[in-house]
Amino acid sequence: MVKIVHAQTVLTEDELAALKKKCNESSTKEALSMAVQHYLECEYTDLGDSDKMWTKKLEKVVQKKKQKKL
Repeated sequence: MVKIVHAQTVLTEDELAALKKKCNESSTKEALSMAVQHYLECEYTDLGDSDKMWTKKLEKVVQKKKQKKL
């Protein structure tokens, strides 16, 4: 069984508006939920090994550029 908790944070109105716009969501709840889910799934947000994180990102950028040249 999954436990659900209520969590809060403090954001400026501009930050919240920008998040809603970027997520294409009108509700705060959905925009925050979407942002958290993305953060947890994204391979570039592994702060435990920041060198590895940036290495992966740069490798993908280089691969994309090579593919465009072909």
